[in-house]
Amino acid sequence: MLQTSNYSLVLSIQFLLMIYDLVANSFSELMFTEPVIPLIIFIIQDIGILFNIIIIFLMFFNTFIFQAGLVKLLIHRFTGTIVVSGVYFLLSVSFHVWTLNLRWLQIQSYLWTNGLQALFVFQRFAAVLYYYFYKRTTLCLGDPRLYEDSEWLRKEFFRVRK
Repeated sequence: MLQTSNYSLVLSIQFLLMIYDLVANSFSELMFTEPVIPLIIFIIQDIGILFNIIIIFLMFFNTFIFQAGLVKLLIHRFTGTIVVSGVYFLLSVSFHVWTLNLRWLQIQSYLWTNGLQALFVFQRFAAVLYYYFYKRTTLCLGDPRLYEDSEWLRKEFFRVRK
């Protein structure tokens, strides 16, 4: 069971990783002075996104709903977050790889291809959706009803069994 002190620690870590992601998205274009600096920023950003995805699944596994065997209910309730997080991670990695490949040897030039610009727009749009869905899910998982037996959970359990 997720206790209040543990939840506040997990929530703080998640929000710190999201804030780093937001800062990296906002200011990564200004960091192209040496080729290694954006590489390190992008690696930390991608690892942060991956850690956030892992943390959200660990929070899912910790709920009473999951332990009662109603995984389908959890997946149905948080499908948007799962899909958006996966798409955002893939778009971020793709954008980072493409940007670094394009600018690694020509760090002082400002190169933007049409494909990179389109990927940039999709990645930033997915970032906004990711921040919204992820924050909403994180706050919903703080609901104590998800961590204890309740009447609506029993009704769902019997509905699924039939």
